[in-house]
Amino acid sequence: MPSIDRINELAAEFSKIRRHFHAHPELSNQEFETSKTIAKYLTEWGIEVHTGIGGTGVVGVLKNGDGKKRIALRADMDALPITEANHFAHASQNCSVMHACGHDGHITGLLLAARYLAETKNFNGTVIFVFQPGEEGGFGAQHMIADGLMEKFPADFYLGCHNWPETPAMKIGINNKAMMASGNVFQIDVQGRGSHGAMPNLSIDPVFTAIQICESIQGIITRMKRPIDPAVLSICKIEAGTAYNVVPDHATILGTVRTFDDKVTDMIEEKLAQVSANVAHAFGAEAKLTFTRQYSAVVNTPACVDQVKEAVRELFGEETLHEQEPVMPSEDFADYLKTTPGAFFFVGSGDGSHREAGHGEGPCLLHNSSYDFNDACLPMAASVFAKVTENYLR
Repeated sequence: MPSIDRINELAAEFSKIRRHFHAHPELSNQEFETSKTIAKYLTEWGIEVHTGIGGTGVVGVLKNGDGKKRIALRADMDALPITEANHFAHASQNCSVMHACGHDGHITGLLLAARYLAETKNFNGTVIFVFQPGEEGGFGAQHMIADGLMEKFPADFYLGCHNWPETPAMKIGINNKAMMASGNVFQIDVQGRGSHGAMPNLSIDPVFTAIQICESIQGIITRMKRPIDPAVLSICKIEAGTAYNVVPDHATILGTVRTFDDKVTDMIEEKLAQVSANVAHAFGAEAKLTFTRQYSAVVNTPACVDQVKEAVRELFGEETLHEQEPVMPSEDFADYLKTTPGAFFFVGSGDGSHREAGHGEGPCLLHNSSYDFNDACLPMAASVFAKVTENYLR
């Protein structure tokens, strides 16, 4: 694969770096050693380094020439609270913490691009390397933005990527609309009245009521939402009771809502409150909805997508481009796109079906205890970062 010659020459060295990160994962907003290692490499390559942005965030700044344009390249750093099932040499050394989403590869791919750009300086302007903590539910992008990231290091183009098993292997997946869904959490608290399990007629049963609410709110998706508007409503946790023979006072329903359109989110939130309250009232109970909007949808800027596509064509040819379908997981890269144009692309990593879980090398499903980043993606991602930068900062 063509990539960029110098990046290909460095690939084996950076594969070792990636495996070091994999062996030493750190949870969201606790990426202390990871940040130190990143800062060390950037400093060695002559890149201006700023640490402690939003907690453990690291920002590198590389200027060349007198160009006024500024592009920001972003990678996430955190791992997940998962016990790794793999037995290879670079398996996690940190108990119950694992890079099961490929952020070790994201860090390394951006470092590889940084090394190349610092060596060649084939651009006129400013490159900002953003190494972000806390993507896995730690609100790392929000923390960095709140700490002045966008003011201290202004950019007119944000570029990020994610390895993706469902995108065809060694393809670049991108579209000029929504790439990833918004992430929203709902909690429905059902208040009833407890009793002896043998005398439920004396209770207002919150467990029975919660079950009816769970059945009914699925109708929001199947009967109230327009069929052409994608959305997911999943009930993922129900909590109630302390004993087999006691009707409790209270039950809690927790779940997630994913959409690509804020208007659809608004409708689902409104109907969740109405349906749960009305169903609870029918059985003499009360239901209160708490709806938390964690992440917006990742919606690409068409002009920035064109920049990525142009770079991919130059590097690998038209056949490497994959028209990416939107996916329902969320990404806090969306927070940067609220104020700055940008693009987010996928690097197809393969699904890992060719190997025995836990023993081989290569990718597996994200958030899976057998996952390992596909190192063949490193030069591909780094080359796209570098080529987009060179083209944009011509």
